[in-house]
Amino acid sequence: MAYYLCLNWGQVTNVSAHNSVDFLKHRPYLKGMMTPDQTLDAVGLLCPLPVLKARKRLSAMESGQILEMKADDPAAIIDVPHFCHESGCDLVSQNEKDGILTFLIRQK
Repeated sequence: MAYYLCLNWGQVTNVSAHNSVDFLKHRPYLKGMMTPDQTLDAVGLLCPLPVLKARKRLSAMESGQILEMKADDPAAIIDVPHFCHESGCDLVSQNEKDGILTFLIRQK
C-alpha cells in the first residue's frame, strides 16, 4: 500500500500501485515544489541577451539542475522555448505575472 501527496489539494491519499500518478504529466503542480539551483534576472534586457545569458549560465550548471529565469522582453516567450528545444534543455514551466515572464529550465 502506498501513500501519495495529492498535489491538487495537499491531502495524503491511499493509492494502489496501478493508480499511481505519473508526476511528469503534472508539471504545473510540480513547478511549485521545485527549488531552482540558480536564478537569472534578465529583466530589462532585450533579444537576444536573455537567451544568450541563459545559455552561458546553463553551460556552467550540472545535468538535472534547474535555472529560474525572469525576463520582460516580449520576444522571450518565443525565444526561450525555441532555445530549450534546440539545445536539448527541458522547459519545465513558463508563466507570466505583471509583465514578468518566469521560466524554469532543466539542464540536459
